[in-house]
Amino acid sequence: MKTTTPTVSQGPLPASRKIYHSGALHKDIRVPMREIALHPSANEKPVVVYDTSGPYTDAEYQVDIDKGLPALRAPWIAARGDTESYQGRLIKPADNGFLPPDKIVSEFPERRMPVRGVKGKAVTQLAYARAGVVTAEMEYIAIRENLGRSEAAQTAARDGES
Repeated sequence: MKTTTPTVSQGPLPASRKIYHSGALHKDIRVPMREIALHPSANEKPVVVYDTSGPYTDAEYQVDIDKGLPALRAPWIAARGDTESYQGRLIKPADNGFLPPDKIVSEFPERRMPVRGVKGKAVTQLAYARAGVVTAEMEYIAIRENLGRSEAAQTAARDGES
């Protein structure tokens, strides 16, 4: 089996800073945003966009490549109380295309147990929506997708548009 020592680019990005927007219903969610500074001659506020760079551009994040990315949704899912962890299965040679051992990359050291809905529970976002439940995932997406919407409305009103 091949073993490699991975490296990860990390640290702040130029002319911007990472910020987080919190939820109103689910206070513990933190939607990563990037506040991008504009040239001073623009005389405009920084532009805020959704940040897809992951935790590696957060100066406070301690990287441990062997642990993988944080399981952000795990506490949200567990809090609903309608799922259970189970053992899952081990990797089989077929999963790696029956490659010889010297061609296979070593298995990721941190194994997380899979999760499934408990018997009789539909644990999809659609099922929650139909039941009138706003999940943390829904609020996260709403914050991400509606970024700048209220500011755009204020700008339109300021400029005499409706």
